[in-house]
Amino acid sequence: MSAFNSHPDLRASDAEREQAVEILGNAAAEGRLSVDELDERIQSAYATRTLRELDRLLADVSLDALSDGRILADPRRGDRIAVREGPGGARRVISIMGGNDRQGHWRIAKRCTVVNAMGGAKIDLCDIELSHPVTQLNVYSVMGGGEIRVPNGVRVQVSKFALMGANDVRLGDHQPRPGDPLIRIRLVSIMGAGKVRRGRKPSRTERRQARELRSSERRGEHLEATIALDGVTPTTREANLR
Repeated sequence: MSAFNSHPDLRASDAEREQAVEILGNAAAEGRLSVDELDERIQSAYATRTLRELDRLLADVSLDALSDGRILADPRRGDRIAVREGPGGARRVISIMGGNDRQGHWRIAKRCTVVNAMGGAKIDLCDIELSHPVTQLNVYSVMGGGEIRVPNGVRVQVSKFALMGANDVRLGDHQPRPGDPLIRIRLVSIMGAGKVRRGRKPSRTERRQARELRSSERRGEHLEATIALDGVTPTTREANLR
C-alpha cells in the first residue's frame, strides 16, 4: 500500500506534491507516460488537495509510489536536509591504497561504514538524502584519513578514538533546531587521521578572498599600531596633512 493512501483524506503538503512530480518524471523517463500526459499530470499534482488524489495520479505508473517512505524534511525549507525513510542508500565507502570522493546529491543508508586503509575518503553530506532521522556513520582510518563535511540543519554527535593518530572535529557555532535529523559519527584512527567540519568546503576563490581579507586587516592593525607608537592618532595625522 502506498504511504499516500495510508491517510487518504489528509491534505497533501508541498513536499508530497513535489515527490509525486518526481515519481511522474521518472515514469515518463521509463516510457510509461507521454510528454503530454506528463505535463497534464504535473499540473494536476500541483492542484491536488488530498493524498488520495495524489495516489490516483500515480496508481498506473508505480507499483508502490512511495516505497522509499515518507518525506520528513523538505530541503526547500532553508537549510533543512531531506529525510526519505526507507531502504536503499550507500552502506559503505571503501578506500584501500586509493581515494574516494562522495559529494553532491546522494542517498545514505541508516548505517554507513567508511574504511580508509592506506587511502583516504572525502565524504560531503551537505546535499545528502537521509534514509532515517538518525544516521550512524562509522569512519575507520588505518594509515589513512577521512574528511567528513556535515551540513547545517542536522544535529551531530561525534565519538572518537585515536592510536598513534589524530582526530580533529570543528563544528562551529551553528545551533541545530530541535527535531532536526541526527548524524552520529564514530571516528577510529589508527596511525591515521579523521576530520569533521560543518558546512561546505570553500572554493579556491573563496579561500583566496579570505586570505586577502585577513592580510588587509593585519595591515590595517599594523598601521594603527605604528601611528599609536608615534603618538599621533589618525585624526591628528589627517589634520597635520591638511
